[in-house]
Amino acid sequence: MQRFEPVVRESTPSIIAGKLRTAIGLGQIPAGAQLGEAEIAKELGVSRGPLREAMQRLTQEGLLISIRNRGIFVITMTDEEVRDMYVARTAVERAASELILQKGGKEVATQLLNTVKAMKKAADKGDLDAMSEADMEYHATLVAAARSTRLTRMHNTLLTETRMCLTALEKKYPDPHARVAEHQAIAEALAKGDDVLVGKLLISHMEDALERLTGSADRHSASA
Repeated sequence: MQRFEPVVRESTPSIIAGKLRTAIGLGQIPAGAQLGEAEIAKELGVSRGPLREAMQRLTQEGLLISIRNRGIFVITMTDEEVRDMYVARTAVERAASELILQKGGKEVATQLLNTVKAMKKAADKGDLDAMSEADMEYHATLVAAARSTRLTRMHNTLLTETRMCLTALEKKYPDPHARVAEHQAIAEALAKGDDVLVGKLLISHMEDALERLTGSADRHSASA
């Protein structure tokens, strides 16, 4: 009888997909850019076979789009797509928080509050890039703590799309400390085990970011 499962090593296409995903999220490959196979294969030091497989994975995830007779491009997110992404993120993160609270949220809350400290330090310095990195880490930590492989997998794709939006989002907050306060409130509600409040705060946090990104907050103010 076999005692151990074989060690599964990450495949080359998976590694390439990860590198492309990160580059897209960081804006190193900007929205709307065409991906040239020859150039990317040379830069990564890989053959075109695994690169094509990696690009196909990202196309299935919705980060790339294949246009017949033109090539493969990074998606450009419309307001409607941004809204859809935030709906999905809200669902995933609320599900993750519910799983966390079933076991008690104090330990996870401590991790999140440490990340909030990093966010505050970045906000104090006006370092918006560092703040966004801490923001991403916060949400990744939240979902990872639920220990759900499927939630984590879905969230990773959503975070890449989120990262594409963060540069625009950074400029929508007159005071970056407002973002810090929102994240701190969610972590504190987790520490208290208040599932209703956690849900409300997550929804409010996502809706606020969405309004700022799509400009609906400006429209509401103008019509008020």
